Order: sequence, then C-alpha cells, then structure tokens
Amino acid sequence: MPTRLYNTLTKKKEDFVPLVPGKAGIYTCGITAYDACHIGHARSAVVFDVIVRYLRYRGYDVTYIKNFTDVDDKIIDKANALGVTIADIAERYMAEHDRDMDALGVERPTAAPRATDNIDGMISLIGILMEKGLAYAVDGDVYYAVGKFADYGKLSGRSLDDMMAGARIDINEKKHHPMDFALWKAGKEGEPWWESPWGKGRPGWHIECSVMSRRYLGETFDIHGGGEDLIFPHHENEIAQSEGATGKSLAHYWLHNGFVRVNSEKMSKSLGNFSSIQDMLGRWHPEVLRLFMLQSHYRSPVDFSDDSLAEARIGMERFYTTLKAIKDRLVQDSHTKASQNDALSGQDRAIMDGLTSLRERFMEAMDDDFNTARAIGYVFDAVRLINGYLTDATTPLSAEKIYVLQQAKAAMAEIGNVLGLFGDDPDTYFQEDRRREAVKHGLNTREIDGLVEERRLARVAKDWKKADDIRQLLTEKKITLKDSPEGTVWMVG
Repeated sequence: MPTRLYNTLTKKKEDFVPLVPGKAGIYTCGITAYDACHIGHARSAVVFDVIVRYLRYRGYDVTYIKNFTDVDDKIIDKANALGVTIADIAERYMAEHDRDMDALGVERPTAAPRATDNIDGMISLIGILMEKGLAYAVDGDVYYAVGKFADYGKLSGRSLDDMMAGARIDINEKKHHPMDFALWKAGKEGEPWWESPWGKGRPGWHIECSVMSRRYLGETFDIHGGGEDLIFPHHENEIAQSEGATGKSLAHYWLHNGFVRVNSEKMSKSLGNFSSIQDMLGRWHPEVLRLFMLQSHYRSPVDFSDDSLAEARIGMERFYTTLKAIKDRLVQDSHTKASQNDALSGQDRAIMDGLTSLRERFMEAMDDDFNTARAIGYVFDAVRLINGYLTDATTPLSAEKIYVLQQAKAAMAEIGNVLGLFGDDPDTYFQEDRRREAVKHGLNTREIDGLVEERRLARVAKDWKKADDIRQLLTEKKITLKDSPEGTVWMVG
C-alpha cells in the first residue's frame, strides 16, 4: 500500500511518489531565534519528526532540512534592547532550541542551515528575479512584484483581492502593489548589513528559505512542511520566489500541521497563554507531551490544557505499566530460554497473530496521511491483549511464552521508535514521572526519598510504629506508597 498524504497545494490526498525512487527530500521552516521555543514549536517539530521517522521506517533514504532564521527584525530589536549583538541573541536561542528538541526526543535534521551563512545565495536569487522582471529596487530596498507571478495565491487558494481584503497592510509608497514583499532591506543605523548590488542591507524573511531549500535539496524537492500559519504569506512567497526564478515546481507536496490552542483560545503572547517548552518539560514527562500531540491528527487543531495533558499522562502510564509487567516477568523467568515453536497454539498463537496485526494496522494508519491518532488507538488495543495474556500466564512461564513476551516487547519498541515513545526503561519512566508530579505539587523529592528510606530501615528494625508514622506523614503530603518484594514506590495522589 502506498503512503498517502494530504497536499495543501491540491487540497486532496495523493500517493507519495518521490522524485528519486527510494529517497525523500523534506524541508521545514525552523524558528526565528529571538525567544524561547513554545508548545506550538514543539507540535510542529514532533509532527515532522514522526513523519521523517516513519518514511525511514518504510525504507526511504530521507534528507531532512530544517533552517534557523538568525537575522530578523525581532532579533535585531532584542539585541539592541539588551545591548548585545544579533549573533549573541541568535546563538543563545538556537542552543535553547536544540536543547528543547533533544529533551522532546526530536531527532536532529540532516542539516540545520542558518540564514546568515547563505547571504550570497540570496543576493544571487534576487538578481535572477530582477533580471526576469519579477523584482524591482527602490532606494536600496528590493521588492517582489506579486502581480507579475501568474500563480500567486495558488497555495492559499486566495486571489490578490482576497488577500488585500483580509490583510493589515502598511502604507509604503515605494511599493508598486500593496502586497509586494521585501526581498532585500536597505541598511539602517544599528542594524547588521551585507554588501549587495543595491547597497548595504540585509535579506527579507521569505527569501531565506527559498535559498536554503534549493542549496540542500535542489530546485525541486519532495515535501515542504510547516505550521498552517505559514501557508500565507511565507510559503506563498517562497513559491513565488523559487518558481519565478526557476520556472519549476518548488515542492511536490505541501504539509501543514494545525494550530495549538490554549484552553480553547489561540496561543499568543498578547493573551498571556504562552507556554515555553522548558516550562512544560519541568511539569510533564517529554513522552507525555509527545503522546498529547500525536493523539490528534497532525492537521487538526489541538487544545492544550492541564486536563488534556493529564489524560495523556494516564495513557503513558498504561503503556509503561504493561512494559514494566513484561520486563518483570522476563526477569522473573530469566532462567528459561526462549523458544519459538512452530506449533504455537491457543493463547500464544492469538498473541502472535495480534502482534502481526498490530504492525499491519499501524502501517495502514500511518500510510493514511500519517494518522498517528488511529495508530496509537491500535497500540492501546494491543496493550489490552497483552495485559490479558500476562494475567492468564502461568508461573513459571514456558519457553514459548517467554518468546511471545519478547516479541511483544520488540513490537512495542519498533512502533515506539517511529512515534518517539516507549524509549525509557519502565522503572526510569515512573521515577521521572513521579519526580515531575512532586514538583508540580511543590514537594521536595529528596525529602520524600529520605522518608521512604527511613521507613524502610524502620521496617527492617521492626519499628512498626515509626514506619506507620512516616507513612501517615507522607499521606498528609498526598504521597501514596506501594510496597512490593522489589521495594517501595511512591507516587503523588
């Protein structure tokens, strides 16, 4: 079955047919490095991380490019306000971006070019557009003449009149048309500049991605992605620049993820509902954040709230509880060597058939426009099947049952590797999850660990009153203890 994806350009699902068989070239727009990354950045990053992972899982050799904008009005304003260079600001927030992405389990792109390393290419492309009559210079500024590009508006599906009606347009008498956009900006005092045929200045935002995608992927490549807020004007303008210069299609498929809303309102700094990735990672395990974002189809909006994250946390707990049960049973019966018996029957065969079905249904869902929501539903189905098997399994486990559990663990790991989930050891996951829950409730995890250890020693000494007093103290702090032969585990609530 071919992988089908929804193409924003054609407004329909299409079979993915790469330019070069077995290879895939993907470009997504990265951050403007002037502030901390927020949950909107996280969603786009996770969405395209999973798309890249899945295409590689399907056997494609993927070249994935994601840029950094490291010269821009917002970067300049912040640098001037703080009395530092734009490089100081950009380097700080690019490093923070990489730290955040690593923490979220987002794999690094094949290349992460910076705008300032590609100025010569921008000047060259602007020159080509001027030669073709698609751009014009006025007092050191260079503008793209949108009226000269016949296909302008084909991505967003809007005409110039529609765009004019819905846009807030700054009055600029230099422009031939109000919708014309800057390719090059004349230098101003206090701003960085580069030499160009039009004088000292710096590039506009849109020209950057046209040049960087072309440098790494060629004049035409397979997939261009980003958030739906980039459809217009950024991606529309990229098409005008690139296709105006080359006469060739920029990208065959355009993919856009939906907005993140916070408590049913669009996230924005002006509304004060801005949540940085670092803030979220302090309160929620990164896999909880990933599951929250992947439980909705990537083109759908998601409503970001504590309640929705709490639900995702419960889902991750179900997954890791099953993985821990598998781990514990395999450790318990580690003396038994696994054996694959071609004559597996009954419940053993049902589980193996279920694991085969899981892989098939997972691929079916992902091949349908990367439907992670449906795919995760199938994983939950498999977990219920495995849990029933674990409940009914005899002790000690037979060699065949050991083999089946190993296959269940492998299937979860295989799918988890595509989704960026189930990457932790179960015990490590629960430890990290408990730590975050304690922090959310203003509790000191070292103090809790110390009290749990003190209670353990009291029980060893048969000082039951002290042990009970410590349990009561922890209960008052909303800490629940669970004793087992392997030790005591604490949790909040």
